[in-house]
Amino acid sequence: MTCSLADLHRTQSQMVQTEKMSALGQMVAGVAHEINNPINFIDANLLYVDDYTQTLLNLVQAYQNHYPEPLEALQAQLEAADVPFLAEDLHKILHSMKNGSDRIRDIVLSLRNFSRLDETGVKSINLHEGIDNALMILQHRLKGGENGKAINILKDYADLPLVECYPGSLNQVFMNLLVNAIDAIEEKVRQWADQSGLICIATEVIDQQVRITISDNGIGIPETVRSRIFDPFFTTKAVGKGTGLGLSISYQIVTEQHHGRMTCDSTSGEGCKFAIELPLHHA
Repeated sequence: MTCSLADLHRTQSQMVQTEKMSALGQMVAGVAHEINNPINFIDANLLYVDDYTQTLLNLVQAYQNHYPEPLEALQAQLEAADVPFLAEDLHKILHSMKNGSDRIRDIVLSLRNFSRLDETGVKSINLHEGIDNALMILQHRLKGGENGKAINILKDYADLPLVECYPGSLNQVFMNLLVNAIDAIEEKVRQWADQSGLICIATEVIDQQVRITISDNGIGIPETVRSRIFDPFFTTKAVGKGTGLGLSISYQIVTEQHHGRMTCDSTSGEGCKFAIELPLHHA
């Protein structure tokens, strides 16, 4: 039996991307595990630091109440230390450290959920969690990576039931589509500096299927190449920016692995919208 060139390219892309995602997933899970232990230690000890600091400040305040006129040398030290400012600023610093610790914990959780190495089979999951995990991981780009202009996210989430799927594979699809949307917006901003970026994510239930749409106001896809965007190794990005595998693998995950449907609607210069339709129950 002979194999066509298209089938060969397809098999190659599957093998390359599967190996790549397997290695990436193991690395992500390992990094998340290593970060999780020290951040738990920091987070737990911040509670004690806050409590001890407040105790010491209360003690200083008690001394000031009982000895309103201290010795001249001590008064000079108190004025130099500016205790009221220290008390106020120390509280702000601890609050900022707590927010930073919580932020790291959220990122670690998103990385662990996104890799999902322990979920090799079909699982019933909340699709919104997978999308939100991808957004969390991409925050550094959404806040204004290359051009310094933040990309706004508009969510229109429906009340979805749990969907039977391969979680790790679908997370890969969400990540690919969001990265493409960010790339398209950044390319448009480079050409028209006054443009602002917007990604809209919507979900809905239609009959026994769930529909996810991810649209952007980026550079769009020219009509001349739109029919080829799901072909393996085809890319409209500059050399070094894309491999041409992301959309191809995503299409295969949706259509073959999940028996769903994936479409693209785009206008050059105005943006792009990808729509994914998945059955609620995996065949």
